Amino acid sequence: MRRLACLIAALGCITPALAGPALPELKLDPAGLTVSGVSAGGYMATQFHVAHSGTVAGAAVISAGPWYCAEGSVTRALGACMKGDPSPDARALADLARRAAANDSIDPVDGLAADAVWVFHGAKDSITARAVTDALVAFYGEFLPESRIRYETSVPAAHGFPTEDGGIACDASSEPWINDCDYDAAGMLLAQLYGSLKPRGRAYASQLREFDQQLYAAPGASSLEPFGYLYVPKRCEQGATCRIHVAFHGCRQSTSFVGKAFVKDAGYNEWAEANDIVVLYPQVAKSLLMPLNPQGCWDWWGYTGPDYATRKGPQVLTVARMLAALGFTG
Repeated sequence: MRRLACLIAALGCITPALAGPALPELKLDPAGLTVSGVSAGGYMATQFHVAHSGTVAGAAVISAGPWYCAEGSVTRALGACMKGDPSPDARALADLARRAAANDSIDPVDGLAADAVWVFHGAKDSITARAVTDALVAFYGEFLPESRIRYETSVPAAHGFPTEDGGIACDASSEPWINDCDYDAAGMLLAQLYGSLKPRGRAYASQLREFDQQLYAAPGASSLEPFGYLYVPKRCEQGATCRIHVAFHGCRQSTSFVGKAFVKDAGYNEWAEANDIVVLYPQVAKSLLMPLNPQGCWDWWGYTGPDYATRKGPQVLTVARMLAALGFTG
């Protein structure tokens, strides 16, 4: 993370005249950073993982494809990277990652080798094709042994985040994109990324904090909601050393669309409280002009510029600034 700190310093910080709540500085395990996301958030999770593979210990992805799948093209994003027609070329994208690493745009790809990866595709997902998540698994397979990757495809879930007992019907595709599938995706992915966990417990509303995202916004990081959210378990608040997980929402799943449904009901917080895991929920807003992002998606096709999938990508850098403010020094 030293390189990350230097990059943050070089590009400067934005400090609004009227700032809202800042992120607290916590004691965080330098080896305990993982990421996850659903749909566009899944693409963002992979982008952040690959860009910062030297410090990210693992990634979990629901209904999304490989790093740099769209190659800067919204047409390709909507075609190959959602419909799987044609299927994304995992080997070619892995070669692009190797080239980006050689150019120092992302961390060296050998940083992926020891990481854990969890990938989910709902058996009734009609929005993201199975070929797309297959390509993601094949992409990671270029860098990780098969034993480090878990791929779940048997749950009869539509496009959304599957939970044990919250949200809409499992086979429905609509807001809030949280599906009651009798399947605890948050618990399953956290167990893959961190290993054995204590049983989930009670999440406390008082531990979910709102913070001003503009305090950490990198130049060009457009389409951010005013506020993001942070779940801080009580022991972490009291000074325990804790791990940290970043959860990226999907399109039409930020607070502008579904309120706090994702940050409260996806199931992360109950596991976090019991296992000393801080959860960061950054938020993207819809934008109708400059950039065109009407669905409030994380940038996985280039609306923030050509560096979007690298360490210099405005949204990648913004999240890195949030982590640095929290005290992460991995």
